[in-house]
Amino acid sequence: MPADLSPLFISIKTALAATLISFAAGLYAGWMIAGYRGKAKGIVDGILTLPLVLPPTVLGFFILLLVGKRGPVGYLIGLTGHSLVFTWEATVVAAAVVSFPLMYKAARAAFEQLDPELIYAARSLGLPEWKVFFRICVPLAWPGIAAGTVLAFARALGEFGATLMVAGNIPGKTQTIPLAIFFASESGNMDQAAVWVIMVFVLSITAIALLNYWTSYQFQQKHPGVMGENKVWQ
Repeated sequence: MPADLSPLFISIKTALAATLISFAAGLYAGWMIAGYRGKAKGIVDGILTLPLVLPPTVLGFFILLLVGKRGPVGYLIGLTGHSLVFTWEATVVAAAVVSFPLMYKAARAAFEQLDPELIYAARSLGLPEWKVFFRICVPLAWPGIAAGTVLAFARALGEFGATLMVAGNIPGKTQTIPLAIFFASESGNMDQAAVWVIMVFVLSITAIALLNYWTSYQFQQKHPGVMGENKVWQ
C-alpha cells in the first residue's frame, strides 16, 4: 500500500466535481440538441463530441489556450489575482471537458427516445417548459442519464493527458491516480504502480456495478410481474 494516499483522494474528489459539472452541462446540451431541428445540428453535435475523439495532448493544448494566463478565461481569472493553471481546479476542468461528451451523448439519446406525444400533452395542459423537463422528460429518460453519469465519472477518474498539461503533476495537489501510475512506472516502481492500477480498477468496476444493481432495482419496482415470470421460468 502506498504511504501517500493523496492521489486516491484527489482522484475521487476531482471525478465527483467533474461529473457534477458534466452532468449539468451534458443534461442541458442533450435536451437542447435533441429538440433542435436546424441544419447546423450535425455541426453542433460534432463540436460537442470533439473532446471524445481528440488526442488528450491536443485537448490539453486547447484548454491551456483558454485558461492560460494569456487566454480569455485565464485573463479574466488573473484580474482577481488568481491563476487556474497548475491548481486542483485545473484537474477538475480537464476531467470535466473529457467526460462531458459521454454525458451529453447518453442524455441526448435518452431524450430522443421519449414519446413526443407525452411532451406535447404536458405542454397542452399548460405546464411551463421547466416543469415539462424536470417532471416528465428527466424521470422518463433517467436510465440513460444515469448510465451517462457513471460513464462520465469513470472517464473523469481515468483522465491523464489533458490533466498533465493543464494541472501538472504536483504531489498532494494535482497528482491523480493516473499520473501516479505513470510516474511510478517511469521511475521503475512497478509494485506501487500496480497498486494504483488495482485501486482505479476497483473504483471503476464498483461504479458500474452499482449502476447495474440500481437499474435492476428500478426495473423490479416498476415491473414486478415481469421479474416474477422470470423466476417461474427459472
